Amino acid sequence: MRKHQSFLVQSIQKFKLALLEWSKPNNKIVWLDSNEHSDAYGSFDAILAISGQTDKSGFEVKNIDELEFFVGKKQDWLFGYLSYDLKNELEDLVSDNHDGLGFSKIHFFQPDKIITIKGREINFLYLEDAADEIQKDFDQICQIADSKEEKTKLHQSVRIKLRIHKDAYFEKAHRFLEHIHRGDIYEANFCQEFYAEDTEINPFETYKNLNTISKPPFAAFLRMEDKYLMCASPERYLKKAGQTVISQPIKGTAPRGTTKMEDEANKVGLKNDAKERAENIMITDLVRNDLSKSALKGSVEVKELCVVHTFEQVHQMISTVVSKVSKDKSPVEIIKETFPMGSMTGAPKISAMKIIEELEETKRGLYSGAVGYFDPSGDFDFNVVIRSILYNATKKYVSFSVGGAITAKSDPEKEYQECLLKAKAMRSVLEGT
Repeated sequence: MRKHQSFLVQSIQKFKLALLEWSKPNNKIVWLDSNEHSDAYGSFDAILAISGQTDKSGFEVKNIDELEFFVGKKQDWLFGYLSYDLKNELEDLVSDNHDGLGFSKIHFFQPDKIITIKGREINFLYLEDAADEIQKDFDQICQIADSKEEKTKLHQSVRIKLRIHKDAYFEKAHRFLEHIHRGDIYEANFCQEFYAEDTEINPFETYKNLNTISKPPFAAFLRMEDKYLMCASPERYLKKAGQTVISQPIKGTAPRGTTKMEDEANKVGLKNDAKERAENIMITDLVRNDLSKSALKGSVEVKELCVVHTFEQVHQMISTVVSKVSKDKSPVEIIKETFPMGSMTGAPKISAMKIIEELEETKRGLYSGAVGYFDPSGDFDFNVVIRSILYNATKKYVSFSVGGAITAKSDPEKEYQECLLKAKAMRSVLEGT
């Protein structure tokens, strides 16, 4: 059981920054922030879940069976992640590529303390053992928010290396095209890693800088002991609200313009680009198929198709697919039937994942996976881990990956430039440019 207590605050932005600052001493942190984007399917503007250094809750989930047991029996909140390589437990697949980060396939925890933000209302949901700390914690957070604002200068200049250089990228892109022309697949999401070794970064300040320049609707900061995620994702993987399931795949990217006229032209160009629309429609169809595995007959519906949304760095083409499931449908089964997100694999899904494993150089790990939560009723909400920096503090290893869809109409040079565009925000934060 949890104790609930609510407060109203004047400045949400100050409170959010103070909340993240206040959370720092904890070994397990999940922070999800919509950055005030309007979302017809959102439950909160932001949410923080923490477990302290002593880990009073003591309940962690590190495999899919434990996850299914907790969600089915415990009826409490659970926060954490599903890595892309969980696919190997769900399908007859393997991942043997290089892994510099060492994230486990799955990691969830039952938080001692949860704080949600909706409008100006702050809601504290604490386990009974911590319930008497609500007022003290609220006062501490407010004190941080009201203190003289000190902007931390991020003095870091990380030397980024490419796992796949340009010539190798072209060679691999052509091999993807050979598979497509042979009919093995008709789309694949080809990703490449940028990384730095023997490097230390400040994860909290890195996340704040990345979030400030990106302001995405599915931002996330995650800490699991010595491993960190700083995520500026624009994409929702999957949400369950009662009997309704929502997925919002992204395929199609265009740069922001330097002038208002150029920006609008880029947006219209993306909307009317036959290749980009074809990419999006293929993945939307894949997501429809994934949702149909658990959906009530005839309930899968494309609510939005190829709608262009504008973000700080790029324009993106997004579709929204919705379905209905039976009341007794297992939430974890829905994830098993749809994971990983189709926009990060290609189609047909299994064939694309096999070819991806053969041609990519790096084990994706948490990149291409999902971060989010389950609530006590079994409802859930997860993003797609893209536009993200990953960090293993013990190994001093920093990594970010980007990718793009390869289809029959792909030009490898344009796909490479799209990857560089997607990498821009992470690279600028890490290199201090």
